[in-house]
Amino acid sequence: MSSTDAATIPAPVDDLRAWQSVLAHVEAQLLDGTLSPGDHLPPERTLASDLGVGRSSVREAVRVLEAMGLIRTQTGSGPNAGAIIVATPQGAMSALLRLQVAAQGFRVRDVVKTRLVLEAAVVADVADSASPDLEQSERLLDAMDSPELTPQEFLALDAAFHVSLAAASGNEVVTAMMAGLRSSIEGYVQAGLAVIDDWEATAERLREEHRGILGAIAAGDALTARARVHSHITGYYTQTALVAEAPPTPETTAVVAAPTGTGHIALSRRTAEQ
Repeated sequence: MSSTDAATIPAPVDDLRAWQSVLAHVEAQLLDGTLSPGDHLPPERTLASDLGVGRSSVREAVRVLEAMGLIRTQTGSGPNAGAIIVATPQGAMSALLRLQVAAQGFRVRDVVKTRLVLEAAVVADVADSASPDLEQSERLLDAMDSPELTPQEFLALDAAFHVSLAAASGNEVVTAMMAGLRSSIEGYVQAGLAVIDDWEATAERLREEHRGILGAIAAGDALTARARVHSHITGYYTQTALVAEAPPTPETTAVVAAPTGTGHIALSRRTAEQ
């Protein structure tokens, strides 16, 4: 066999997927408590030797783990050097959803519908909380009152406001999903500015709607909060023609998001632990 022929023979599947065995090993150690946030991954040489894979496969696995938001890497020496478990899912989830939307793996209207289901459940859950922490949400609304904001800055604060409501639920998974969903269509939301004839009037309407949502939550009125957030989200998407197909109605959202007889799904850790 010539050297040219040998070069064209594909590597065995096991060799091509060796980095996946490294991921499986790290996952197993996270599950059994051997590794925890703040711990260092074993050195590259040690992982390669223990798992019987090449060091290049270990490096590939480390790159994947970093992209997934599970580790942070830093060169040099000292306690912060190397690969450290950090578990920061929001950035990784945002990147995944954004790329899938860009590649048309996820349709924009499906992202919008999912956002409606989640946000309806979020505001209802926070409204039913005994003493929800709305300080961050209130600060963001105050910041949005500034007349000096550009439309792009206003929409960035708008996105942060909606994520802050998810954070107030105390459910980290929902917060990460909300951040990811909003980030995945951020470009489309910003592009919608081009079809808005009167931005000042739109901004004023959005401010009033935000205050109305927060007011219903503070008053403990879950049904009104749900209806207002649905109207708020669909109103902007309709105005900017972001989705051609009509999103679900508040009643549809309630059915999808809530078990029978509950009115809405409980999202917070407080409720789950009671």
